[in-house]
Amino acid sequence: MEAARATVLDFGVRRTTLTEVARRAGLSRMTVYRRYSDAPELMRALMSKEFGSVVDRALTEAAGVENGRERVVTGVTRTVELLMEHPLLLRLLELEPEVMLPYLTQRLGEFQREARQALARWLEQAQAEGAIRSGDPLRMAGSIELAARGLVLATRTLSPESRRAELAELGRMLDAYLRP
Repeated sequence: MEAARATVLDFGVRRTTLTEVARRAGLSRMTVYRRYSDAPELMRALMSKEFGSVVDRALTEAAGVENGRERVVTGVTRTVELLMEHPLLLRLLELEPEVMLPYLTQRLGEFQREARQALARWLEQAQAEGAIRSGDPLRMAGSIELAARGLVLATRTLSPESRRAELAELGRMLDAYLRP
């Protein structure tokens, strides 16, 4: 995975080959092909790992927040902040923004599904505490993910000051949306 990450950072997704990843990893091509049938499968695994670790980190950081609504708002805004700074995502948006287009217009990616599921679990917990309004946690998680996604994708258009301000506004929006 580290070799795949380094290759994507250097060349982008389209120019990343299993041969180059194998070379960087010090493995034979066949070893890599046994694990991943083609470059798109490797890219899906890489993106899921990279962006999944961002969600895990943000939720771990937010876990200590006592109030359920505040915990959700903190977890979501921290996830967005980490994604807005993520080298792999920034490189994708710089070199190949069209790679992201199918995930905006045609289907949800594995990372988006996993993020929605994790958020839905947190929403259920916060609902059980009475900290947020009632509603279908998975549908609410989908709406939150859509709102957050827009900010993540706009990151290259924002100055650092604007990013901080937009993150604060996202937090206010989520707090109001979730308030009982």
